[in-house]
Amino acid sequence: MKTFKTFLAATTAICGATAVSATELEVAHWWTSGGEAAAVSKLAEAWEAAGNTWVDGAIAGGGGTARPVMISRITGGDPMGAFQFNHGRQAEELIEAGLLLDLTDVAEAEGWKDIIHPTSLLDSCTVDGRIYCAPLNIHSWQWMWLSHQAYEDAGVAVPTNWDEFVASAPALEAAGKVPLAMGQQSWQSAGAFGVMAVAIAGVDAWSEVTVNKNAEVAAGPEYAKVFQAAAAARELSANSNVQDWNQATNLVITGKAGAQIMGDWAQGEFQVAGQVAGEDYTCLPGLGVNEVISTGGDAFYFPVNKDDAVTAAQKELAALLVKPETQVAFNLAKGSLPIRGDVDLAAANDCMKKGLEILASGNILPDGNQTLSADTTTQLEDLMVEFWNDTSITAEEVQENYADIISKAD
Repeated sequence: MKTFKTFLAATTAICGATAVSATELEVAHWWTSGGEAAAVSKLAEAWEAAGNTWVDGAIAGGGGTARPVMISRITGGDPMGAFQFNHGRQAEELIEAGLLLDLTDVAEAEGWKDIIHPTSLLDSCTVDGRIYCAPLNIHSWQWMWLSHQAYEDAGVAVPTNWDEFVASAPALEAAGKVPLAMGQQSWQSAGAFGVMAVAIAGVDAWSEVTVNKNAEVAAGPEYAKVFQAAAAARELSANSNVQDWNQATNLVITGKAGAQIMGDWAQGEFQVAGQVAGEDYTCLPGLGVNEVISTGGDAFYFPVNKDDAVTAAQKELAALLVKPETQVAFNLAKGSLPIRGDVDLAAANDCMKKGLEILASGNILPDGNQTLSADTTTQLEDLMVEFWNDTSITAEEVQENYADIISKAD
């Protein structure tokens, strides 16, 4: 097995357009937390087990930091071999510019249309009938994670839904705990708001706003309840004092915080910390109100390269990502769900099994990245982080601004 090379984006990278071996690819992604690093190592191991070299182009700071760096490199003529984006519309402009590799032949040869579920995942990779990405996993935002230690210290039962959580906050605060852990990055506050919208306003109202861009519903009474809940959550998270999402997760892991609203990628952090679902922490899909999961996640795209050998390696990696063995190893480490239902996940923990059951029931939603443009998503994230960090902004004011953005959304 060849060496697994790791370096950050600031390091001089191997350019896909330069003379490299046919089986050496730089792979850019934003998986840098402990759980994420453990998961991405599974991909590197699979690639290198086939006699190849994985050059790790990890970029710290999450997708909001990484995506502009990746786009700049690709448009500037310094592409990596492969890169991670979320399922959805983030790569539209790169595809329209002809900068990404068409993977339709790989998808047809591997039978992706028959094995990838839900079909919306492959639909998100498809533009004008051609397939431009390899779906890797299903990640859902719709989860709340609760610390058993924090609640034991506070002398109250672990909540089973959002209302019970809010009611438990005074006991947590009296015990010196932060009720709700929340990092300061914009995508975190926007994501938590989206989870509250599904749970509190309901699936139909959320769909009207996020899928149909219905500004009247966004300005209406169902969403007013969500903004009131967000204002309460803002107060409950006031003393988090952390930046990154995994730092907020660590507050839950160490019993310093009662709960966190975060996607199922948080499971990787609990796993690395040696914690057991159902014993050390509880997971509530849909905040214990609406047991539903969104079917977003991660996919890999491949910049166009003039070297036929590099192109062949890119297609080889695309096919490898969807193979059953890769799906099992990666998703068990990441805490995400596989994109195919014919793999053996007997080793899944209780929380992953909950997600698999909901997925099988069909109680699913598209992810906001699949329905809103990158520009609209950025505007909503900027608005929500400003609201979260500035307590002078009222729920009514932020709802008005939110509805205005939705009215102009594309």
